[in-house]
Order: sequence, then structure tokens, then C-alpha cells
Amino acid sequence: MPGMQEAARGRGPAGEARRLPGWTSQALLVLSKDLRIEARTGEVVVTSSFFALLLVVLASLSLFGGPNSARIVGSGVIWLSITFAAVLALGRTWQREREEGALDGLLVAPLSRSALFVGKLLGILIFLLLISAVVIPLTALFFSLDLDRYGLGLACIALTALPGVAAAGTLFGSMTVRTAARDLLLAIVLFPLISPTLLAAVAATRELLGGTPLGELGDFFRLMAVFDVIFTAGGVALFGTLVER
Repeated sequence: MPGMQEAARGRGPAGEARRLPGWTSQALLVLSKDLRIEARTGEVVVTSSFFALLLVVLASLSLFGGPNSARIVGSGVIWLSITFAAVLALGRTWQREREEGALDGLLVAPLSRSALFVGKLLGILIFLLLISAVVIPLTALFFSLDLDRYGLGLACIALTALPGVAAAGTLFGSMTVRTAARDLLLAIVLFPLISPTLLAAVAATRELLGGTPLGELGDFFRLMAVFDVIFTAGGVALFGTLVER
């Protein structure tokens, strides 16, 4: 249609040129869209947090063997709960874009593919951080962990590990969004890719809960940061190709 073609080229109905938003503004527009939808519905954060809560409760009833086991079991429970909740959150986030052709609308809009990727990544990262803000205190409660002592370190680990998880999930969530078994396929593809980040996060959490000072965990933080950069750069480069039909 002529009107849509002119709009896609950045021209108004009368033919005058319209200035398109810059790259940063485009990414922020995508981010604000996701945040507004979530603020109205709460379906991603609420459902994923509730699912993570159930995992923490079940793990505490099944695996907790007293203070001596809290360091080893608690570190695994935190990241298993966050990871499984992340898959649920990623699936629901991309399901929104699949409904009623919303993703097709984003793709025909005059948006940079890399800006679209970064906007989606930031939204998913915020969702994962909110889920972590629920999981970590609850795990500390059920596993008798001193949150005053370990809270800052756990927050630093989450802030370093989750960008890579969000970047990988955003990239491969876009690839699987149009498939019938998208949730299963996303989990199959995502878990092997983010396993180095998760292993580093679990190991760093275990050492932190064991009394190792935060400053001595630099190797784990560097490993997680490397995967953050790799997944983010790979997503920016490949997203446009994977998201097309």
C-alpha cells in the first residue's frame, strides 16, 4: 500500500520527509513498549517468579540438610530456579510478539534490527533481574543464608551473569518464536549455550557462601563478562538474519 510504503521510508502522507528516531531512541521505544505491557498485565514477572518460588520451596523440602549443606545446595537452587524461570519468561515475552502479527509489525517498521534486539534484550534483562530479586531473598530464607552478609555479592553475580542469559535468550527466542514447539526448542538450544555462564555463576555463588571475599572471585566475573560480550555482539550481528522469515 502506498501509505505504508511511504511511512516505512520515513515520509508522511503529503510526501514530506520525517526524521526517524535515532538508534538509541529506537531501542528505548521497544523497551518502553515491553515495560508498559508488563506493567498492565504482570504476566511475565508474576508467573515466572511464582514458578521460581515453587522450585525454591520444593528444593528446600527435598535437599536442605541443615547449615552444612546450605552453601552447596543453595547456590545451585538459586541459579536453577532463575534459569528455569528465565525460559518461561522468554517464551512468554516472545509469545506476545507472535500474537496478532505483532512481530511482523515490528519488522516492517523503520527500526534497526540491532536496535530491536537491544530493546528486547533490555526488557528481558529487567524481567530477569526482578525475578532474581524474588528468588535470592526466598532462597536465603529457606536455606538459612545470611542475606546481610552475602546480599551484595549475590547481587553482583546476578548483574554480571544475567546479561549473557538475556542476550542468548533474546537471540534464540526470536529464532524459535514461529515454531510450534517453541518452548521446548528454546530450552534445548538455550541451556547448552548458557551453561558456561551458569556454571561460573554457581561456582562464584558457592565460593561466596563459603566465605571467599568478593574481590577474590575475579576469574568467575571475567568469565561471565566474556560470555556477556560474546552473546550480545553475536545477537547484534545475527538477529536480523534469524528473525526474518
